[in-house]
Order: sequence, then C-alpha cells, then structure tokens
Amino acid sequence: MFEPEYLEGFRQIYEEKIVFNQTLGLKLTSVTPDGVTARITMKPELVGHFAYNRIHGGVISAVLDAIGSAAVMAALAAKHMDETPTKRLERFAKLGTIDLRIDYLRPGIGEYFDIHAQCLRVGSRVGSSRMEFMGPDGTLMSTGAAAYIVS
Repeated sequence: MFEPEYLEGFRQIYEEKIVFNQTLGLKLTSVTPDGVTARITMKPELVGHFAYNRIHGGVISAVLDAIGSAAVMAALAAKHMDETPTKRLERFAKLGTIDLRIDYLRPGIGEYFDIHAQCLRVGSRVGSSRMEFMGPDGTLMSTGAAAYIVS
C-alpha cells in the first residue's frame, strides 16, 4: 500500500536518523498499515546479565517503544494517503511517547529477536499500540503497550 519512497524514508528514520536505534541494531522487516515488524541481533553491547548472556531489559523496552511508535506512524500515514510521502514523513517530528508499559515474561536469551507491533487506534492527537518481543523460536519473551502523541 505504501509507496517505495515513503517506505525508504520510514526506514531511514527508524534505522539511521534515530541514532539510538542504530546502536541497538534495529532493522525493520515489514511496514504495513496493520503493523510493523523488526529484528535485532544479539551483540555484546546489549548484554544485561553477563553470566547468562541475557539481553538488557532496557534494550527490550527501547525496541518495543520504537516499534510501537512505528506502528502508530504507519497507521497514521494510512489515514493520510491523500498527502505526499514527504508530508506524511514530516509527521514524525511531532511524535512522542506518552506512556509505556513493558511486561518481561521470560529471560531474553537468543541469537536474535523479532519484534512486532500493531496500532490499536490512532486519533487526531493520540495513538496507541501493543507490542511483542520474541525469541528466535517464536517464544514470547516480553510484551508492551504504549500511547503516543502524534500532533
């Protein structure tokens, strides 16, 4: 549904312009109005517990927040397909996290992790999303819910 120009701009924002996401190694794998998926690969800089090589809880929280906001922005863009891709990408400037809740269900151990989010609702000022953080075998390790200001 989204134009290649929009998808490339979206990718640049999340993978390059948000430098912290670059540090985390966040890579988008799918962007649709129905949801966004991404992957991070485990690396020594992300370890939170040295004895178990477990990913840091802050990393989980940060990637869930990033993908939750991405899902809201994709849903918002889908509502405004009458605008140019550039105009829709400019909406990222007003994005901000209002509330974020993370539930850590299992230890984050694995070579890589897949993250998925879907927008539950996006209004004129606020959007909300639910997120999942999964291990390489698809095991659900953490969940999140968030609200974002979009205007």
